[in-house]
Amino acid sequence: MSNLTLIIPAKKEAESLPVFLKELKQYHFKKIIVLQKDDLETIESIKDFEEINILEQNQNGYGNALIEGINKVDTEYCCIINADGSMNPKYLNDMLEACLKNDLVFGSRYQKPGGGSDDDDIITSFGNFFFTLVGNILFNLKITDILYTYILGRTSSFKKLNLINSDFRICVEIPIKAKLKKMTYTCMPSYERNRIGGKKKVNPIKDGLLILYEIVKYFFKRI
Repeated sequence: MSNLTLIIPAKKEAESLPVFLKELKQYHFKKIIVLQKDDLETIESIKDFEEINILEQNQNGYGNALIEGINKVDTEYCCIINADGSMNPKYLNDMLEACLKNDLVFGSRYQKPGGGSDDDDIITSFGNFFFTLVGNILFNLKITDILYTYILGRTSSFKKLNLINSDFRICVEIPIKAKLKKMTYTCMPSYERNRIGGKKKVNPIKDGLLILYEIVKYFFKRI
């Protein structure tokens, strides 16, 4: 898989990232770790790892980390995979194969059989169901997990999306823009593991309101 680059956004992941990088050693592809230059603890935790590229963010935010990472990719394909170890790399081969016929492949915790999550709770599960339903109705998306950013795609397709959101709104920006630009995509089941360590970066209420605003914004821009 030398034609694939993993984009790994990392923020205060000194506990998780070294463990996850050890797991990734069995996969032969490029890795770009995107973090903030003042996250010295995380930087120190991975100093002994070879064959990784560390990209210091010029700005802040999860979405910005993805955008800056995508802009640095020089392989045909790239994949967003989080530093906390919750996204299982065992799906990469199948996702890459599916991408031979698609622009983007979305990992889905709710696609059956095979999807699931050790990290979901009632609030996040309901939120994802609601936002996925709204996205499917307003944009005729055919997607089962709109908030999950385990996404593998053609690098050229990612760059054509012209992503702009620096925060978690990017999770809905990607599928909505892919649909509006008439890109081909598919969903594949993916089981979300418990994160290795650290804390969630998502604020369910704050980020939920921002995500709803983002969906509505694109709907009214389209009509």
